[in-house]
Amino acid sequence: MKKVIVITGAGKGIGKAIALDFAKATRTKNGFDPVLILVSRTLKELELVADECRRYGATADAMQADIADTTQIERLVDSTLQRHGTIDCLVNNAGVGRFKPLSELSEEDYEYTMATNLKGTFFLSQRVFPIMEEKKSGHIFFITSIAAEISFKSSALYAMSKFGQKGLVETMRLYAKECNVRITNVMPGAVYTPMWGEVPAEMQAGMMMAEDISGPLVQAYLLPQRTSIEELVFRPVSGDINE
Repeated sequence: MKKVIVITGAGKGIGKAIALDFAKATRTKNGFDPVLILVSRTLKELELVADECRRYGATADAMQADIADTTQIERLVDSTLQRHGTIDCLVNNAGVGRFKPLSELSEEDYEYTMATNLKGTFFLSQRVFPIMEEKKSGHIFFITSIAAEISFKSSALYAMSKFGQKGLVETMRLYAKECNVRITNVMPGAVYTPMWGEVPAEMQAGMMMAEDISGPLVQAYLLPQRTSIEELVFRPVSGDINE
């Protein structure tokens, strides 16, 4: 059965791992036929991921879009509907962060962080949800963070945006439970992704990898529609990096 799955921030890190695990499920789950709509600001990265997904037998479209721009959100959704007719799953993975002491954060840092993490996530979810509501099925994942519940000194803006995302998750769940749509909040701790930049080997050893998050997420999606995993929380065994 074809399932149209939109994944934002799909060019690298957790988003790339999610795309590949959905593609791999084509071979392991009888009848699962994903159509992967891979979204990010960098087309070259997306095309490489799309090629990998196709090697596993999945259909994959690379769509360059910046979700901080509502015009590009409309274009993304309209193009997907015109080509594939529906959206069955949305993975809100795109996210950015600026990590500095409180006194050093600027207005530009604020606008940059909130435009993607809050504005983009809100308006894309708002646009996609009615599609699922009308057909009374679907699944929306939000890749928030443990920073949606616990803040760290260098993460004032990032945590603020993630606390906000969690508020959106809880509000959307009130609507979703009335129309058989599943909402899952995915809260990873420290995952070694390009967002961290250069990381010493000793620090890397205590971090999770993107595939640690993507596998359980895909399994949550593949559960029967009657069952919803509401939260997935991941932490390094050794604890939070910034403890």
